[in-house]
Amino acid sequence: MTRRKLIAGNWKMNGSLASLVELDGIRTAALAAPEVDVAVAVPATLIAPAVQLVPGLAIGAEDVHAADKGAHTGCVSAAMVKEAGAIFTIVGHSERRADQCETDADVKGKAEAAYRNGIAAILCVGETLDQRDAGDAEAVVTAQVAGSLPDGAAADWLSIAYEPVWAIGTGRTPTAADVAAMHGAIREQLRAMIGNQAEGMRILYGGSVTPDNAAELLGAGDVDGALVGGASLTAAKFVPIIEAAAVVGDVG
Repeated sequence: MTRRKLIAGNWKMNGSLASLVELDGIRTAALAAPEVDVAVAVPATLIAPAVQLVPGLAIGAEDVHAADKGAHTGCVSAAMVKEAGAIFTIVGHSERRADQCETDADVKGKAEAAYRNGIAAILCVGETLDQRDAGDAEAVVTAQVAGSLPDGAAADWLSIAYEPVWAIGTGRTPTAADVAAMHGAIREQLRAMIGNQAEGMRILYGGSVTPDNAAELLGAGDVDGALVGGASLTAAKFVPIIEAAAVVGDVG
């Protein structure tokens, strides 16, 4: 089974109306690489203007609440971001797991909210440096997959993003062989849980992806794309990653 590469940006708590001009160059690159799926998750305040500015580019949210509505001051539901124009959301990003103390159960609930409201989800998992150094990386990550995978998980709406937490924003990256090994372990865990659906589900790499290392990482086994943080904030840095994905081509 072939899986199209997905290059997804995550702006985190960055960006303004003025910075949305960067999306025009990203859309141009996406149109020039029709064999690659390109998406950008922006802060909730920028979803609607981004959709209006760059029609045709997949715009998503960085997080949603597990509930569809209720007394959750400051939170945003999947229905709300969908109404704003988002077609996907990120859930379980390592920064939310750490800073907002989100559990696997929380992440599972958010992914199920996305599915219930008809938007796709990128579900993040990953280990810390202490966990890797202790030799527990694979066990930690596969346990997160087991605990976070939503009911109804299927390749047509869900992707997994592997984030080695210790590599995010540090400039450090695991070797391509390390990434391939972890992605293979995630695939095996998915096979055990959802059978044949695992073959079509994309597993993205999300740890300090840059124009310099994109080709090597995207060419590693079982790497179906990338979740890109800081490098997605400008077209100058994000476009080369899209172009690298186009060169590497489909995987299967």
